[in-house]
Amino acid sequence: MARYRFMLEPRPPFRLDLTVWALRRQPHNLVDRWDGHSYRRVLPVGATAAGIEVTQRGSPETPQLLVRVETGHGAGDVKSSVTAALQRLLGLDIDLGAFYALAHDDPWLAPLAQRFRGFKPPRFTTPFEALVNAIACQQLSLHVGILLLNRLAQRFGARAADGHAFPVPAGLARRRVDSLRALGFSRHKAQTVIDVARGVVRGEVDLERLTADDDTAAVEHLCALRGIGRWSAEYVLLRGLGRTHVFPGDDVGARNNLHRWLQRTRALDYDGVQRVLKPWRPYGGLIYLHLLLDGLARKGLVTPVAETPQAGY
Repeated sequence: MARYRFMLEPRPPFRLDLTVWALRRQPHNLVDRWDGHSYRRVLPVGATAAGIEVTQRGSPETPQLLVRVETGHGAGDVKSSVTAALQRLLGLDIDLGAFYALAHDDPWLAPLAQRFRGFKPPRFTTPFEALVNAIACQQLSLHVGILLLNRLAQRFGARAADGHAFPVPAGLARRRVDSLRALGFSRHKAQTVIDVARGVVRGEVDLERLTADDDTAAVEHLCALRGIGRWSAEYVLLRGLGRTHVFPGDDVGARNNLHRWLQRTRALDYDGVQRVLKPWRPYGGLIYLHLLLDGLARKGLVTPVAETPQAGY
């Protein structure tokens, strides 16, 4: 067993707690774990799995992250692999200056942005992970969807000392539908997950190519996969490709959050979401994630910034 430790410096402002909560979404998430102080996750690194622990030092304006890694032999360039994964998972290099500038004088956006200043938009490690997350949560509560994902990781993810990694395509491609059914997946969802995994392994489904597609083309390519609709596709654009202008408009929970935030008297449909977000069009996905944090704050799971003006905001 080998152990490593190194420091990373995110682009400020940065708050690890808010960013991790936007990634994990539910307190029972066993893939992305938060104990109130440290973020933990298992990552596939080289031919083995690595347990990582990330702790923030310094203020949101001068952030430093201490990264501890524990892994077996055959891990290759550990620091490089783990750093690349954390840059995606925690949005370490993302500059939200333009978003804060837009929010500064906006009566709706300013309070929301200020409450969660230091949050960075997270992404799953791969578009495949984002797509499987979407499939698991289709037409279910987020609570149940996360339970399914926990079971999937525990059954088929690479194991490290303190947990399991999210399964890679090769780890799911050889499974049978009944093996996912035993975890609680519907037959339709189980078949979709396995079909996508097999397509990736065989080179028939290239999810990485989506990065070169515009939004319309990316949605079309995803919706061409059996079992994938508009909500799942837009979810992948936001949470897998990091397109922070995309607000998944078919997400009922997100629509309700938007309805509450804007104090609307009528419910919003998909077109209504696009219409009310027009003043903030480049940042629809950021609003989606901020409203997710707002909901978590209402449950007492995250602590917003104090509602006071901050110099330099």
